[in-house]
Amino acid sequence: MPGDALDVMAVGHAVVDVIASATDEEIDFHGLVKGSMILVDAGQIETTYAAMGPAVESSGGSAANTVAGVASFGGAAAFIGKVRDDQLGRVFTHDIRSIGVEFATAPATDGEATALCLVMVTPDAQRTMTTYLGAARALSADDIDRDTIARSQITYLEGYLWDPPDAISALRQAMAWAHEDGRKVAFSLSDPFCVDRHRDEFLDLLSDGAVDVLFANEAEALSLFEVSSLDEAMGAVQGTCEIAAFTRGPAGSLVVSGGEVVETPAEPVDQVLDTTGAGDLYAAGFLFGLTHAADLTACARLGSVAAAEVISHVGARPQTSLAALAVPVFREKPNL
Repeated sequence: MPGDALDVMAVGHAVVDVIASATDEEIDFHGLVKGSMILVDAGQIETTYAAMGPAVESSGGSAANTVAGVASFGGAAAFIGKVRDDQLGRVFTHDIRSIGVEFATAPATDGEATALCLVMVTPDAQRTMTTYLGAARALSADDIDRDTIARSQITYLEGYLWDPPDAISALRQAMAWAHEDGRKVAFSLSDPFCVDRHRDEFLDLLSDGAVDVLFANEAEALSLFEVSSLDEAMGAVQGTCEIAAFTRGPAGSLVVSGGEVVETPAEPVDQVLDTTGAGDLYAAGFLFGLTHAADLTACARLGSVAAAEVISHVGARPQTSLAALAVPVFREKPNL
C-alpha cells in the first residue's frame, strides 16, 4: 500500500517490449550491432516492426524489470516512469501494478506515444534492441516523488535515462533527495553505447559520491574506465562507490567493496533462450539481498539465481516465483 516502507524504488524508461526471434542476417539487414541497443524515431520503429516476424508483447524497461524482480522475490518496490495515456500506456500500467509494484506517475496527455522496444533474439540467445523512447522522454524532475524516495532503502536508476535533458534532471533530483534522506543510490550503466555517450558524466557521478552501488556488465565496465581488462576496471572502481557489481554472463559476477572481492559463478541453466533482462534481474536479486541484510556473497548468489531464471525463457521478467528459487540461498544463510 502507498505509504508503506519500500525496499527498492526505481526510476527508468516505461517501455513495452515486442520480442521476436531473428537470424544474424536479419540483424545485419537492419544495420544493427548484435547485442546492442539503438534509439530510433517513430518512423524507424514502424519500419522495423513491420519487418519483424511473430512476436510476444510484454511490459519492459530496464529499471522496471528490476523492480518486477524485486517484487517476485517478495520485496516491496515502486517505479517512476512516464507513459502516454494510450493503449500501450495502459498495458504497461496494468502489468506493473498487477505484480505488486507501486506505480503512480501521471501519464502524459499529449505528445509522443508510449515507448516501444523491438527485441530481436538470435539463436545464440543474444538480444538486439531497437527502441523508440516516445513518452518515456517526457519524464522530468516534477515526476520524482520525494515521499516514495524517503520510504525506499535504495533508489535505483538506469543509465539509459541519461539522454533527454529533463530525464537527467529527474535522475539528479532523485539522487540528491535519496542522500538527503539518508538513503542509498544504485546506478546501472545499462549499455556500452550509453557509456560511450556519457562517460565523463558517469565518471563524475562516481567521483562526486552520487552513486553508492554500481551495476555494470564487463563491456560497460571496460568502456567506462577505458581499460582492456576487468582486473583494471576493478582497480579503477576502488574508492569510487561502496559496492560495484560486474556481471560476466556465463562466467558469473565479480563484486568489489572496499578491499573485498567476491566472485560468484553463474547459476546453471538447462537452455539459454533469451538473455533479455539478465542484467536487470541480477540487479533485482542483488538489491533484494542488500535490503534484507544479506552479505555480498548471498547478494551475488541471489542475483545469479534471478538472472538464470530470466534467460531460461523468452521475455525480460520472471515467470517463476523468485522467492521460491531463493529458498536454498536463505537456507545457506540462516541468519538472514
